[in-house]
Parts: sequence; C-alpha cells; structure tokens
Amino acid sequence: MKTDLETIWAQTQDVWHNGFMGIDIGKIIIALLIFFGFLVIRGVFSRYVIDRLHKWTERTTTEIDDKLINALKPPLKFIPIIFGAYFALKYAGVDETLGSSFASIVQSMIAFTIFWMLFRAITPLSYSVNSLSEILTPAMTQWIFKVIKFLTVFIGAAIILEIWGIQVGPMLAGLGLFGAAVALGAQDLFKNLIGGLTIIAEHRFLDGDWIKVDGIVEGVVEDIGLRSTRIRRFDKAPVHVPNSQLSDAAVTNFSRMTNRRIYWKLGLSYSSNIDQLQMIRDGITHYVMNNDKFETSNKVSTLIHIDSFNDSSIDLMIYCFTKTTNWKEWLEIKEEFAFFIKGLVEEKAGTGFAFPSQSLYIETLPADRPEIFVPPENKKVA
Repeated sequence: MKTDLETIWAQTQDVWHNGFMGIDIGKIIIALLIFFGFLVIRGVFSRYVIDRLHKWTERTTTEIDDKLINALKPPLKFIPIIFGAYFALKYAGVDETLGSSFASIVQSMIAFTIFWMLFRAITPLSYSVNSLSEILTPAMTQWIFKVIKFLTVFIGAAIILEIWGIQVGPMLAGLGLFGAAVALGAQDLFKNLIGGLTIIAEHRFLDGDWIKVDGIVEGVVEDIGLRSTRIRRFDKAPVHVPNSQLSDAAVTNFSRMTNRRIYWKLGLSYSSNIDQLQMIRDGITHYVMNNDKFETSNKVSTLIHIDSFNDSSIDLMIYCFTKTTNWKEWLEIKEEFAFFIKGLVEEKAGTGFAFPSQSLYIETLPADRPEIFVPPENKKVA
C-alpha cells in the first residue's frame, strides 16, 4: 500500500514540475496571477489616467483633443496587456522554451499597438485639417486620408512580417508579374478609380448633392468611394453607380441651381377681349415684379407675354424664377401663384380658362332634309 502511495505522489510531482511544455504548474499559476494583476492595473490606468485626461480635454475650447483621446482609448488600454503577457511569460520561462520566437511575439504586439494608435488617430486629425479642405474639396480630402490609412495598415503589416523574418521587398518584386496579369483583368477597377478622381477633381458633385444622370439614377449623393458612388434615390433605396459611368455621363446637379424656374402656358378663352388679356398680363407681371419670393428681372429672365393662338385657346407664357432653390418652398410659392392667377382671370378680368373644344359651322342645309317637327303647345280645355 505504501508503495502505491509513493508511486502516486511521485507521478503527481512529475506532473506538477513538468506541467505544460515542461513548465512547472506552480509557475503557470503565478504567471496567470501576474497577468490578472496587470488586467487590474489596466482598469486602474483606464479610470484614473485616461478618464482624467479625457476630462481635462473637455475643458479645452477645441474638440480635436477630445476626439483624439476617444480614438486612442482602445490601443492605450492594450498597453498593460502587453506588459502583463511579457512578465507572465517571462516568469513562466516561456522565453527560454520559445527562444527567438518569444521576442518576435513581443515585438509584434508592440508594433501592432503603435500602428493601431496611428490608424485610429488619422480620423480625428482629418477633421482638424481645415486648411487642406479649403485648398481641396472635402471629398478629395477624404480620399487622401483613406490612402493614408491604407499605407498605415500596409507598413504596419510589413514591419510585423519582417519581425518574423519574412522580407516584404522580394515578395513585392515577385508579385510584379502577377500584378501585371491582374491589372489586365482589372481594367474596370482602375477605370472606376480614375473616374472617381476625375469626379472629385472637376467638382462635379459632393456628398449631399441632388443629381440626375439620365437613364441611370436620380437622387442624393451619400458617398464617393474608390470604385463606385452611393446615391440614395428619393424612395430611399441606395444605388451604387460605377464611377466610370458618372465621369463619362452628363450629370445634372440640381443642388447648384441659383434659382428655380416656373414655366407655364396659360390657355385663355377666345372670348377674352384685348382689355381682359392686357389686365391678366399686367396683373401677373406686377405680382412677379413686386413679390420678394421671385428673383428680379435684372438677374434672371422674366418674360410674361401673349405667346400664341392655339387651337382652342389664346396662350399666355409665364417664364420667371424664384429666389429659393428648396423644392418644398418652391412648391408653396407656385401654389400661391396659381391661386392668384385663378382669382385674377375669373374674378377680376371676368374671363375664363380655355379647354379643348371644337366648333361646328353649318352654312346650308340639304334640300331634301326632313321637316323639323315642332311639338304643339299644351292648351288647357275650358
């Protein structure tokens, strides 16, 4: 019996000392406690350092530092985890087991944290570069920072690969022939990329503009991407249009209208006399010229004249512009204008609007026509 107990105890000691990968289980437990301790330090660091730093930035007049601190919070909180992993693995003796791989792991974590911070700092910094937005368009500025983000990720990944002994230079050289083959099959991609640059360089439209591309789409621009532009139609459905189509097509940008036009042709009755026609024309002219909602004639063309004799009406042309370009306000102005014209024509001028009609004139009747029946008058019998 004693021999069995001694055997079990010896096996227990062997398991305890050899543990995982030859590491003592006691060291593993202490290493986990060390890592847990750094997690506690992470919470303290976040609460008393980062949060106080954030409160300090809230007292400043600028919002850039607030956005920068919010962006850097996740990578800053990751720093204690790096220290915890390093000291825990160091105590457990993993560095001796893994050798150079242990140093590569630590260096990779450090490089990852540095470029993570740079990547997250780009967005708040992009909002602070007002001078660049004044020189370039906002869309071009967004593109520049998208490229900077891509380069940050690329350089960070390249450094981590080189830490592990993977040389990026020869890889890029080897990908040269492959890239040429891909380029032949990705002509549309590059065409759309160049199309997007053309759109931004020519200032054709910006985010938020209402545009119309005949035969393709009409709606509000939401995002000008590297390959396509997202346009939200008025039924709220998004449409992704390749940039090459937008750069080659005729695009109407309604958001850049200086004024909105009202172009009507009023069909007046042929029974209207000259005085009535002049009264209607002069009344509409006076309304447009003295209404602050309409643009003055020295800036835009304002034309109100008897235009033509139609088949069933005398046409009065109204050609004028409102000051507002807002669609809702424009509709309200048109409605008020229509009410005024209705009252002017029918109440003040005493005439009416024409409608499609035909008049039949008979000069003579056939000789063999039947006699016209005239019903007798009803007479009362006394």
